[in-house]
Amino acid sequence: MSENRKEARQRVFLKGRIIFNNSASSMDCLVRDLSPAGARLALSETTTLPEMFDLYIPQKERTYRAHLRWRRPDGIGITFVDDSARPEPAAAAPPPPPAEDASIAVLLRRVSELEAENATLRRLLATMAQGGTPASAA
Repeated sequence: MSENRKEARQRVFLKGRIIFNNSASSMDCLVRDLSPAGARLALSETTTLPEMFDLYIPQKERTYRAHLRWRRPDGIGITFVDDSARPEPAAAAPPPPPAEDASIAVLLRRVSELEAENATLRRLLATMAQGGTPASAA
């Protein structure tokens, strides 16, 4: 396959979070290749994503504004949009009290864990349905 990008991407295995719909919707992903200009993301589910969204990478403590460039069954390719062109978020409602924040964070983390487990089990079932044996049942 020919290389169409200007900068080489570094192979990585980082947890990411795609955030869209004015931060009302989000989903977990894996960042598999990363460069200063873009990334390749692996998704555990097929979903419709908008052309523009935010990508948060906790290990880098950074949120990138991303533009969807291509989609394949195994993932998507994105390019990063210049932060200076990014509009400032509109004023939102005041944040909930700290106790509420903590319980919401715990629930969101648990939902993410369950989504990942669900995706793993679906892949295992698909492999079993095709008559193959999974490499690892862990």
